[in-house]
Amino acid sequence: MNFLRGVMGGPSAGPQPSGAETIQKLCDRVASSTLLDDRRDAVRALKSLSKASYRLEVGIQAMEHLIHVLQTDRSDSEIIGYALDTLYNVISNDLEEEEQEENLPKQVDDLGSQFTEIFIKQQENVTLLLALVEEFDFHVRWPGVKLLTSLLKQQGPQVQQIILVSPMGVSRLMDLLADSREVIRNDGVLLLQQLTRSNAAIQKIVAFENAFERLLDIITEEGNSDGGIVVEDCLLLLQNLLKNNNSNQNFFKEGSYIQRMKPWFEVGDDNCGWSAQKVTNLHLMLQLVRVLVSPTNPPGATSSCQKAMFHCGLLQQLCTILMATGVPADILTETINTVSEVIRGCQMNQDYFASVNAPSNPPRPAIVVLLMSMVNERQPFVLRCAVLYCFQCFLYKNQKGQGEIVSTLLPSTIDATGNSVSAGQLLCGGLFSTDSLSNWCAAVALAHALQENATLKEQLLRVQLATSIGNPPVSLLQQCTNILSQGSKVQTRVGLLMLLCTWLSNCSIAVTHFLHNPANIPFLTGQIAENLGEEEQLVQGLCALLLGISIYYNDNSLENYRKEKLKQLIEKRIGRENFIEKLGFISKHELYSRAAQKPQPSFSSPDHMMFDHEFTKLVKELEGVISKAIYKSSEEDKKEEEVKKTLEQHDNIVTHYKKVIREQDQELEELKQRVNTLTSQNEQLQATVTQQVSQIQQHKDQYNLLKVQLGKDTQHHNSHSDTFQMNGIQVEEVSKLKEELEEWKNKHELLQGQLREKDSAIEKLKSSQLELGTTEQSSQTSKSGGLEHNNELQKELEMLRTQVQLQSAEISKLQLENQKLQVTNTSADPALGDSGSTAPNSSELEGRLQQEIKELKSEVKALSEEKESLKQHLDSSSSTVAILQDEKSKLQQEVAESKKEQDDLLVLLADQDQKLSALKIKLKDLGVPVEDEDDIESGDQGDEDEDGDEEEQD
Repeated sequence: MNFLRGVMGGPSAGPQPSGAETIQKLCDRVASSTLLDDRRDAVRALKSLSKASYRLEVGIQAMEHLIHVLQTDRSDSEIIGYALDTLYNVISNDLEEEEQEENLPKQVDDLGSQFTEIFIKQQENVTLLLALVEEFDFHVRWPGVKLLTSLLKQQGPQVQQIILVSPMGVSRLMDLLADSREVIRNDGVLLLQQLTRSNAAIQKIVAFENAFERLLDIITEEGNSDGGIVVEDCLLLLQNLLKNNNSNQNFFKEGSYIQRMKPWFEVGDDNCGWSAQKVTNLHLMLQLVRVLVSPTNPPGATSSCQKAMFHCGLLQQLCTILMATGVPADILTETINTVSEVIRGCQMNQDYFASVNAPSNPPRPAIVVLLMSMVNERQPFVLRCAVLYCFQCFLYKNQKGQGEIVSTLLPSTIDATGNSVSAGQLLCGGLFSTDSLSNWCAAVALAHALQENATLKEQLLRVQLATSIGNPPVSLLQQCTNILSQGSKVQTRVGLLMLLCTWLSNCSIAVTHFLHNPANIPFLTGQIAENLGEEEQLVQGLCALLLGISIYYNDNSLENYRKEKLKQLIEKRIGRENFIEKLGFISKHELYSRAAQKPQPSFSSPDHMMFDHEFTKLVKELEGVISKAIYKSSEEDKKEEEVKKTLEQHDNIVTHYKKVIREQDQELEELKQRVNTLTSQNEQLQATVTQQVSQIQQHKDQYNLLKVQLGKDTQHHNSHSDTFQMNGIQVEEVSKLKEELEEWKNKHELLQGQLREKDSAIEKLKSSQLELGTTEQSSQTSKSGGLEHNNELQKELEMLRTQVQLQSAEISKLQLENQKLQVTNTSADPALGDSGSTAPNSSELEGRLQQEIKELKSEVKALSEEKESLKQHLDSSSSTVAILQDEKSKLQQEVAESKKEQDDLLVLLADQDQKLSALKIKLKDLGVPVEDEDDIESGDQGDEDEDGDEEEQD
């Protein structure tokens, strides 16, 4: 407490004697009074004094008594509330503005921190406070939340550790978010903000206590981006939970909370009149999206979040804001940065972004519209930086997008009508404009279009530019070197040199084109050799890097600019040590170190815009190899070239054998698959044969069973019961058939009567026709009518005859059935016949049995025929199996031969590896850096994997 006495000893900070005496009396009342009302009044008075200039005295004298009140008077919420408010006033630095003086802020901060240290010295005090926060009473819970928040502000790490080790400490505080009283809920959000700051363990606990669900519900209830400051507080808490915490980010994605972010960005068509709070909320929402897809996150986590944002429509929503009108400039800038990181390195998102069009007439691609802003010097600086970052992210690991950008510059694809401007034309326009910032941005953007893509570097050499009317066109490479030699601004030259270094690195054809211009090498050596000021040192370093690239990637195709001659030129005009020193200017520069930290270009002013993040990687890669290449002698170069050629030859041999082995492995796999297919077919056929054999056996069993049954029926055919069961006809059915027979007989007699009537009518007509044959008039009139009538009668007669024939056939059939029924009836009923009728019944039964025997024989014959067909099918299946076994043996023989051939190839490879190792030892003895075969193979494998991924994505 010595520091408190020291503060009290100051002339300006000390209280009046009357005030100190009053505080002492109140403390005595709190400590000694037996009545609760007296203690309550004393604590209320201390609370009033703690707000004014007596904060220090109250803190010194009353803190222990107030803590004692919290421990002993838990039953009275009013005194507990007064005590908590008093402690909050003592510890907190949130004083009223009119109470703060200009010379006191530092002292106030010290007081709050020191009183907090005294309070938390006893960890039980914080645990007691956590228990009080659990109380539902508003007068206890609310001041408890405020006091705990103030403690976290003053001594955050110490209080966090106490809460972390306290049983259910964090879970108790999470209940504040579920409180129905908005004041406590909102202050609970502020408390959790302080609690989760820079503590990953507490962040994980809070996240797994369902914090994401509750916070997103609060944001939705408050109106998303249109909400008030509560939405801002919730977003800040979400940032604390997710930033640099991979576990929480994964939990957020797996819980499908990314999908719930989409409504945040649903802005209406009328974007005018945005409130300051809405701008702040939307800014924080965009930052939260960027936290999930930050380039500093693990690549797998970022990629999964990017895909989730595409599938739920969040990326589409952001692109809508990007192309909308009336959006505030800072929101537009942050939206561009957010879209950049959502599409960075994700082929699916990059393809979608390439398809987005601005709502213009005619529609233009969003990339073109953004590039127009980047090369426009009237646009804000931060917006132009954001567009450059977006373009870089669009091209990052996107060879398809790189090809589309470069294709807009090639002669065959340029729009001759001039109706639409392309991305390539905008980049060229920015590259050669009078604005140095546009030059730099366009050069860096074009360099990203060539990044790690040797094919496009060669294609860009075909680009021709018309510099002026009447003059022949010059290549893009030539125009860049022309502007470089004209002595433009430092920023322009740095941008062009970065573009040229990126273009020429790992591309011997581009180096040859560069060296073909006789003015380039003298310009570079002249720039490096001069002793210029600090501003020009950066240009000198980049010129040295470009000259070193021209040496390192030189294929010696130009006689005057072979590697050895360029090294001699450096030795004579610059000096090797001086050249290496100038090359080191790049990595030693402050702006280089700043650009190497993160991919996003962030510069305090346009003058500091010198280096690109990807270019710093290239410098780091090439600086060492160029330094070694400069010091190598011509003999070492020749030896290195010879070794390289030998290595290339051996690599070609190894590659050939690898290819042969791959082909043989592929053939072997195909043969194995074929063997497996034939084996499965063989198994299927065997199963079919087994099934058919079982079916044949079943038919045999059925045949034997029928034979046995037939023998039993022959032995017992005289039995009345068996006969009755075999016939199975009831007496009622016999009576019905008899009735039907009588009906058919009646119909037959009726038809015969009609037939007789018709015959008599025909006879009468014939006689009347003979009588009237002499009269001409009657013959003429009756002839036609008689003939027609006669024809009709004949037709009717024929129909009747056919009906009679049918009826007679049916009658005969029914008579036969009736006879059978009568015979059956008499044999079935003992009362209908005597013993003399057994002879005809037995003969009838023998006839029936013979008929059934014939039917059974026919069925047996059919079964035997089916058996023969199954035997034939079985024979054919067995022949197929034999053929398959022959093929299998042949395939096994081929596999053995291929294995033998592969063993021979492996022996050859072992010999080649021995030769390679010997050559590498020689190279190492000569001081030549030699890459291990494992590194080369892993690099080749990575390239093959990347190519495979690109083909799948295409």
